[in-house]
Amino acid sequence: MPDVTDDERGRRVFQIHKEMAVETAIEKIRQTMGQDWKLYSVSDIDILKYMLGESWVSMDRQSWGKCTFSRLGREDIDAIIRIGKQVKSRKRMEGDAVIEINEILKRIS
Repeated sequence: MPDVTDDERGRRVFQIHKEMAVETAIEKIRQTMGQDWKLYSVSDIDILKYMLGESWVSMDRQSWGKCTFSRLGREDIDAIIRIGKQVKSRKRMEGDAVIEINEILKRIS
C-alpha cells in the first residue's frame, strides 16, 4: 500500500473541513426555509453547495463563522443558485462569481 504524503493528507483534511462547513450551512438554510426548501431541485442544491464551498475556500474562517446562514432569504438563495448556473454554463468567471456570493454572505454577518 503506497504511503500517503503529508500534502495529500492535508488536502484531504482541508476538503473534509470544507464539506462539513457547507453541510452545516445547508442544514441551517434548510431548517429556516421549511417547506420552501422542497422547491429546489437536487441540481439546484448541488450548485448551492458547490458555490458555498468555493466561498468557504476564499473567505477567512472568522468571516465564514460570522455568517448567519439562517438569515439568507429566498432571494439570496435564488441569486447564489443563479450565479452558480452561470458559472456552470461558462457565462461567468468563477472568481467573479465567488466575489459576488461573498458580498451576499457579508450582508448576513
